[in-house]
Order: sequence, then C-alpha cells, then structure tokens
Amino acid sequence: MWLAAAAPSLARRLLFLGPPPPPLLLLLSRSSCRRRRLHSLGLAAMPEKRPFERLPADVSPINYSLCLKPDLLDFTFEGKLEASAQVRQATNQIVMNCADIDIITASYVPEGDEEIHATGFNYQNEDEKVTLSFPSTLQPGTGTLKIDFVGELNDKMKGFYRSKYTTPSGEVRYAAVTQFEATDARRAFPCWDEPAIKATFDISLVVPKDRVALSNMNVIDRKPYPDDENVVEVKFARTPVMSTYLVAFVVGEYDFVETRSKDGVCVRVYTPVGKAEQGKFALEVAAKTLPFYKDYFNVPYPLPKIDLIAIADFAAGAMENWGLVTYRETALLIDPKNSCSSSRQWVALVVGHELAHQWFGNLVTMEWWTHLWLNEGFASWIEYLCVDHCFPEYDIWTQFVSADYTRAQELDALDNSHPIEVSVGHPSEVDEIFDAISYSKGASVIRMLHDYIGDKDFKKGMNMYLTKFQQKNAATEDLWESLEDASGKPIAAVMNTWTKQMGFPLIYVEAEQVEDDRLLRLSQKKFCASGPYVGEDCPQWMVPITISTSEDSSHAKMKILMDKPEMNIVLKDVRPDQWVKLNLGTVGFYRTQYSSAMLESLLPGIRDLSLPPVDRLGLQNDLFSLARAGIISTVEVLKVMEAFVNEPNYTVWSDLSCNLGILSTLLSHTDFYEEIQEFVKDVFSPIGERLGWDPKPGEGHLDALLRGLVLGKLGKAGHKATLEEARRRFKDHVEGKQILSADLRSPVYLTVLKHGDGTTLDIMLKLHKQADMQEEKNRIERVLGATLSPELIQKVLTFALSEEVRPQDTVSVIGGVAGGSKHGRKAAWKFIKDNWEELYNRYQGGFLISRLIKLSVEGFAVDKMAGEVKAFFESHPAPSAERTIQQCCENILLNAAWLKRDAESIHQYLLQRKASPPTA
Repeated sequence: MWLAAAAPSLARRLLFLGPPPPPLLLLLSRSSCRRRRLHSLGLAAMPEKRPFERLPADVSPINYSLCLKPDLLDFTFEGKLEASAQVRQATNQIVMNCADIDIITASYVPEGDEEIHATGFNYQNEDEKVTLSFPSTLQPGTGTLKIDFVGELNDKMKGFYRSKYTTPSGEVRYAAVTQFEATDARRAFPCWDEPAIKATFDISLVVPKDRVALSNMNVIDRKPYPDDENVVEVKFARTPVMSTYLVAFVVGEYDFVETRSKDGVCVRVYTPVGKAEQGKFALEVAAKTLPFYKDYFNVPYPLPKIDLIAIADFAAGAMENWGLVTYRETALLIDPKNSCSSSRQWVALVVGHELAHQWFGNLVTMEWWTHLWLNEGFASWIEYLCVDHCFPEYDIWTQFVSADYTRAQELDALDNSHPIEVSVGHPSEVDEIFDAISYSKGASVIRMLHDYIGDKDFKKGMNMYLTKFQQKNAATEDLWESLEDASGKPIAAVMNTWTKQMGFPLIYVEAEQVEDDRLLRLSQKKFCASGPYVGEDCPQWMVPITISTSEDSSHAKMKILMDKPEMNIVLKDVRPDQWVKLNLGTVGFYRTQYSSAMLESLLPGIRDLSLPPVDRLGLQNDLFSLARAGIISTVEVLKVMEAFVNEPNYTVWSDLSCNLGILSTLLSHTDFYEEIQEFVKDVFSPIGERLGWDPKPGEGHLDALLRGLVLGKLGKAGHKATLEEARRRFKDHVEGKQILSADLRSPVYLTVLKHGDGTTLDIMLKLHKQADMQEEKNRIERVLGATLSPELIQKVLTFALSEEVRPQDTVSVIGGVAGGSKHGRKAAWKFIKDNWEELYNRYQGGFLISRLIKLSVEGFAVDKMAGEVKAFFESHPAPSAERTIQQCCENILLNAAWLKRDAESIHQYLLQRKASPPTA
C-alpha cells in the first residue's frame, strides 16, 4: 500500500506519502529538564496495549467460494459464503473475524455427513470477531462452512464501500469498491482475516449488466441472473493461495486501455468513463515494470492479468491487491496537456511500488503485521530502482534521499519514534505503523543493505527468499537468512541493530594528518532530536561506513563496518589539501558531525560543486538537523545555505527549500518573520533569474520541477518581480488568453492567493468547480490555505468539509491552512476541535486521522500548546493516532526550545546581513 501524499511531488513533503515536515527539533544539553517536562505532560510513554488474541487454530480455510450482490442504490450487499475448511481438533464452535456484518444463517457440512446448523452467533465487536456455536461437536477432517449474510456499502473508505463519481452527463452515481488492508476484509465477508491464514478464492459478483465487475482474477463466466434480467452474475477464476487483505472487487462504470507485457501478461488500466487516454502513461510504466521485476527476482509474475484502476474516493495512495491494484485518480491518471512533471513522477513511483508487492507481499507475505515494514520498506526502496530503470533522466536516487531518507530521520530522532519491527496485536494498532518508519526508514536501511551486500548477491538472495517462501508467509529473519546465504556476510547481526531498536547513530569524526596519511577518529552515539545523548547504556549500531576524498569524490576510498562505539582508521596517501567525507552518496542511515576543520575543508565543495549533488544535500541536511537539535548554532547553517548560490540540482534545492520552510514556520512565532523571507529571496533569486519563467530548448523533467519549486518559493516570500509576473499570467490564464502550463500552475496559484484578496479566492474556487481533472482540483485544494485574511481562512476551512472536496482530500485542505500562516495554524486547530465528531467519524481507524492531526498541530512552538493538544485527545481519544499525538506534542516542545535557544542569534544575523549584504 502506498500512503497518499499531501502533494504528489517529491519536494519531500509530499508523498506517503507524505505530510509536511515534522517541525522542529531541539537540544539536549538541557535534556534532563526537557525530559522532566515531557513526563509532566505525560508524553514519555505510550499507553498500554489493548489485550488481544489471534484466531484459534482449530479450524482453518482451504478455499472461499464467495458470491456478493451489492445494491448501488440502497448501499447494502448480500453475501453467500461456502468455505472449504479443515477442522484440526474437535470443537463445537468456529471463531472468525467479522465487523459490521449481520449473519442470517450459518451451518457446517462435514464431508460425507449431515449439515449442522449453528445455534448462536456471538459477536465480539471490540475484537471484530464472531463465534459460531454448534449443537454438536465438529470432528477433525474437512467440510464446508456455509454462511448467508448482509452488510452495508459504507462511506468510510474501508472494507466494501461506496465511491461517489459523476458521469460525463453530470449525474451522481456510486461504485462499489474495496480496501481491505490491514484488517477490513472482515467488513465484506466473515473470514479468517489474518495474513498467515491463506486460502484460495472463487469469487462471483451479481451486478447490474451495464456495470464493469472486476476481481483479482480473470472472468471465466458471465451469465444472466435468474431473478432479474437487468442483472448478471460474473464468475472469476480461482486465485492462487493468498491472504484475505489482498482480495479485491470493484463494480462501477469504467473505460480501459490495455496492452501485453513482453512476458505475455495482459495489462489494463481502468479509468473514469471518457478518460481512457489518461491511463496510457501508467499502462506504459506497468508494461515496462512487470518484466523488470520478473528479471530482477528471476521469478515470473504468477497471474494471467493485472488491472490498475482509478477509484474516486480512496484513502490511501494505492493498494496492491493481487491482480487488481486500486489507486487514487491522482496516482494513476496523467493528462498529457494538464498533468505536471511531478505528477508523472509520482504515478511512476506508485505503479512501481504496487507492482513490486505482487511478488514481495503477495506471493510471499509477512507472517504477521509486526513484519509489515518488510513489505512496505522493500517496495518503497525497489520502486526507485524500477523508476531509475524506466526513467533514468529523473535522477530518482538523489530524490530518494530528500523524500524518504531525511524524512525517516526526522521522525526517528524523536523519543516517541518506534523500532522498524513493532509488536502488533489489536487491529487498532496496525494502522499506526503505516508511517515513515515502516516505509521510509525501512526503504533506507534496505538501500544501505543493498549497498553493503552488492547488487549481484542481493538479487541472488532475493530469488532464494521468494522461491523458498512462495505462496507462504515469512518473517524478517527469513529474508536475512537468504541474504546471508547469498553474500556470506553477517546480515542478521548487522540488520538487527537497525530493525529491533529505534533511532540511528550520529557519527562524530575528527582527522589528523600523519605524514602522507590521514588518521580518522570515529565515535558513534544515538542521534536525538533533543540534543546530545546523555543516558546510560547508549544503543550501538553496526554501521556500514564509506569514506571518499576529493581525489575521487564519486568512489569510496575505504569501506568499513563500524561495530564498536569508537574506531581509528588510517587512510593511506591523502594529501593535507584534500578533503575527506563520510557516507558517500548519503546511503548509510546515520548523521555525521565533522570537526570544525574537516567541515571547513568540505564547504568549498558546495560552492564549486566538486562534491556530488547527493553529498551536498546530505551535508546540508545533517547540519540543519544538528542545529535543530541544538548541537550547533542555526546561524552556522544559514551561512552554509548561502554557499548554495551556484547550485543547479533540483533535489538539492528541494531539500534546502524544505528546511527553510521549517525555519520559516518556526520564525512565524516571532516578530521578525519578514526578515527570514528576505533571506529566502536572497538565496533563491539568483537561481530564479537563471531559470526564468519559460522552458528553454533542451530542458527536461528536472528543470521543470526546479522552475516550479523556485518560483513558488520566491512568490510565497513576496519577491516583487515574481509576484507581478504571477499575477499577469494568472489573469491571462483565467481569461483564457494564455493557459498556464501544468508545471507553473501550483507556484502561480500559491503566489496570487498568498498576496491576494477575497476576489482571488473566489476565482480559485470557481476554477476548482470547473476542473474536470482530479489532479487540478487537488492542486488548488493544497494551496487554498495560503490565503492570509482570517475571514478567508474560515471560508477555506468550511469549504474543506463541503461536498466539493472528496473526503480523502479534506485533510490536505485543512493541513494547507495550518501550514499557511500563524493565524491559519490556530484557526485549523480550532476548526478540528469544533468539528471533531464529524472528522473522527469520517477517518477513525485509518491513517488519515493521524495525518490530519500531524498536519494541523505540529507547527506550534509554545510549550502550553503541547499540554492543550494532549488534553484534547485525552478527552477525545483517537486510538489509531496515539503515537502520532505523542510525536506531535514532543515536536511542539522541541520547537519551543529551538525558538528560545536560537531566535535571538538568528535575528541578529539577519539584521547584520541586511546592514552589510554578502557578496556572491
């Protein structure tokens, strides 16, 4: 599953995925008093887990024969289940998962014996289980469990639910669609809804004859339904052995485009009616991706077809149901004229992610949700490998560092982070771990592991793992064993230090010239958002470390495994004038703190670009995080940022922009916010002038991304020439004289709204209403929060909950308001409190509730707000967001400490700059 982005771009705030950056961390030279403050707010420990038991093993399914008949007008469905089951030990009851379903009748027919009718259905709603009681004992052996039931096509975007769409003629209709991961198959039919309880499925759907009906497998029969000439029964082929969370069915109106991969697999992309053209880009990506994975894993794709379908109302970004992958429209559809470059890239990554799961997750499945990270971390890594293969011009691995690696480090530096492997019990705990640790840290440590092993042995180990466990379940240790066998390296010992404990190390390094050699002294300690680690028994990691020098900045001079707290290393033949850098390519999942002399020698490599782009990015990001943590001064980082004046690389600018955005949010709590905007304009205007507004001959994908990023940054900061040009182009766009290119729309919309009035907002809302494409609607929704007037902010918040905004997109509208201004943050928080019942009812039990909370409160920087947020959620519990709430409160305290610590020195530096501007 791909977690939906708050924006479809890898300007790092995406993405999972994801939300705007966690604002801001802090120091720990004052750690003990800060920890006392956390304790006084009750933020130090997660609440106790709810008691939970997995299903008993006395009865298990072999095959589900399932027929469902959805009613697209009354929003109900009827179901008939006949499950071949194995009774392993005598029992007079069968316990299954079941939620929001009413069982009408249930019986068990032992093979060759008489039917036994269940005499009672005991629903345990808290645990989402039902116990079927029988009057006599079911003896060991096989038999058939028959259940007739009814359910509701809900509006919660989980289970079997309804999705609203508008036909080309303007009529509102509903499709019936599914989203079962993690634990919602039980809302569609009673089942053994655990990933390790695999079975085959024979699915039939009884649907109106003018609707498309899809499931995991190909259609094998379509016949009239006896009772109604307007209805047909569609029967699908039997699936391979699979987990319940990967089952899917869709009933609705769709067009499609199709092709065959070079391996002969039928690939289709289903789109809204009339938009088949918009499925062609994803079709091309999917057709290239399937053979890439087949060759990489050396295991063929196991199904005869794969469908990719765009769903109107969809909570996640996409879901990897085997053979029927569901997507948000914005994660699948590309309009050649109206889609921006970042949307194309997003679609390519999401398609790559979900198709990787067809092997890694679907063919071999995690034994339990504790190993979710293995599914998601792996897919989040290999999607980049796949996109790099399909689109080498995207420079996607540099973007990985900004989008995933640094994002994971921000979260993992908190006291309220969690290990990659989390013990999961009750279903309410599963949604909590669909986060940046499972996805982005998981991907980052797999990238580090791949680099440590080497591609050849990594591929060999993956093939061994997939071959050994196909159609079965596996745990993290099983993958380590296969990779260890393939590489001969101590994989389990190394990786356990990264998956079983939370956090990551800060490597401190200092150097000494000894004749013709360089002596390096390395030490590792846990990196904390709150400053230097001061506890007893500091955790240790086995860290693969690469070291490069200016002699050859793109290759490692030395590779070592740091398996102790301190190490001395001698680099042979390094001249005194050569720099030395750790973590070539920013692949190792650690931060580096250089001695001042080493850092001084590296900085010219930023200005003259002799450091590779990904290393320039990593160096700046490490320094920024050290400042957030109070280990160095923020002013030192601002000075380094000024050295990026010649920077040409999109992703380096993206990361720099992100960090300046974090700092701007922090300083919105001061009376010198305008000064930091002047700094932003000074840093970005040279590159803005070089790029201009219009593409030049020979420019490509990354130039388009960079232009949008830079113009948006300058426009938001109020750069006069940018603002004037944005207004001129917006006017021409609205009047139809000159339509804005898709890549310029976000920066122009943002700029005119930020510096506009009620008329501007009305025009934007009109453009939103007129937009036929969801990408354009989302583009507008994400920038509405830039408006500054309290009255207009209120109007935007009201709009967020209106029928005009799809339920999954309300979150990004409210989040945009919270991130738009200091007043917006307060207004968004009040709006959430005032409308909590409706919002919670809409999003409870899914990751969107966590995202909503995170986007809305994390930018605060006053101690008392942490207490207020905590108190609100104590009286309005959101179990699936408990950890997110803890993290938000911690971040608020970190922000407050950062502000107290550095605000004055930042202010003085900015004033001093104004008095004597630096020369480029």
